[in-house]
Amino acid sequence: MDRFKELQSFVLAASRGSLSAAARAEGVSAAVISRRLDALEQRLGVRLLVRTTRRVSLTYEGAAFLEDAQRILDELANAEAAVSLGGIKASGHIRLTAPAGFGRLYIAPLVQAFLEDHSEVSVDLDLGDRVVDIVNEGFDCAIRFGELSDSSLVSIKLGQNRRLVVASPAYLEKHGTPASLDDLARHNCLTLGQQRGWLFANPADLAATLSVKVAGRFVCNDGAVLHEWALAGLGLAWRSFWEVGEDLRAGRLAPVLEHLAAPPIGVYAVFPQRRQLALRVRLLIDSFKHAFAAHPLDRGR
Repeated sequence: MDRFKELQSFVLAASRGSLSAAARAEGVSAAVISRRLDALEQRLGVRLLVRTTRRVSLTYEGAAFLEDAQRILDELANAEAAVSLGGIKASGHIRLTAPAGFGRLYIAPLVQAFLEDHSEVSVDLDLGDRVVDIVNEGFDCAIRFGELSDSSLVSIKLGQNRRLVVASPAYLEKHGTPASLDDLARHNCLTLGQQRGWLFANPADLAATLSVKVAGRFVCNDGAVLHEWALAGLGLAWRSFWEVGEDLRAGRLAPVLEHLAAPPIGVYAVFPQRRQLALRVRLLIDSFKHAFAAHPLDRGR
């Protein structure tokens, strides 16, 4: 039992970033957590954590030990859940990252619903458009678009994402509707930046894709702003259906070049390659799968 408590306190301190946060999660004093960590380090003969009054950080040995310690605790929780009369009960902390816009619209509400059903789980949701290093930055799971290229990660498909060019009816009435990819050069295209092209089906081979460089007077690195600019009639925008589906149904936006829309890409839950996924993470991913099966992303909200 002492060894289990030592492992539990170590994992909590490492994941929460301080002894006081670990103590609150355990319902004990920070001094108790400190004594457990002292006993663990003394038994192992290595320093696992660098501790200050405000925070803790992992040593090289601590980082290596953390994954095994977390796996042991996860396997114990899974084993207990499998035989408990009360059914599966998850607990612990999850670090999750997702693209900013998609995370705000879809992932955050699903996380909220999950936490309402699992009172002993806590989630740190990081929203941003950079691709985080899941393993080295200590994330349990990431939501990503497109096929997985990193062999150290595992992915589970949640749904698919369809992108298309849209514009307001007012813009199209004033500037005309493009009928071909060449027509895009004559339109004001709302872009994330000149280095990124828009992806279409290749007119010469619809099974292949073609990246088309576009340009315009309005450039912004925030997709939500491009969406608002399109609604305001400032130009054409290449947006995901989950983002603009309601606007299309309401007539606030109209699709353009639909016959050349690129094939949809997958939306995945991605996590580090481990022998067994933590119960709380597995249940969270399952909740995502069920939600997106009931309301497919390529049909919009």
